[in-house]
Amino acid sequence: MSRQPKHDPQFEIEFFEAVHSRCPRYVEVVGLLGGLYTKVGRIADGLKMDRKLVRLEPDNPTAHYNLACSLALCKKSPDALRSLRKAVSLGYDDLDWMQQDPDLEPLKHDPEFQQLLRQLKPQS
Repeated sequence: MSRQPKHDPQFEIEFFEAVHSRCPRYVEVVGLLGGLYTKVGRIADGLKMDRKLVRLEPDNPTAHYNLACSLALCKKSPDALRSLRKAVSLGYDDLDWMQQDPDLEPLKHDPEFQQLLRQLKPQS
């Protein structure tokens, strides 16, 4: 009987932090760290990585979307909505995920968020 290895986010964080310290502009590592930090509840660290990723890749819609999520989790709704608008303007269009993403929960009753959802809905 084989055992599945236990997933250890702390090991991954330490590994990618070591890579990041040697290669701070390694875009994939910055993105991975942002996601890992957020996953383990290190929201401020995740926000820092998401901001950095947007600086490294200003035209990446997913980077702006992830920044919006981190900002929403930090209760910075105006900034989160601004980043979400930027993500949509750059081509982010995953309406289904945007509607169910728990990170965006603080924005879901905001009229501006609802307007963004309507903007993404396919015209029938």
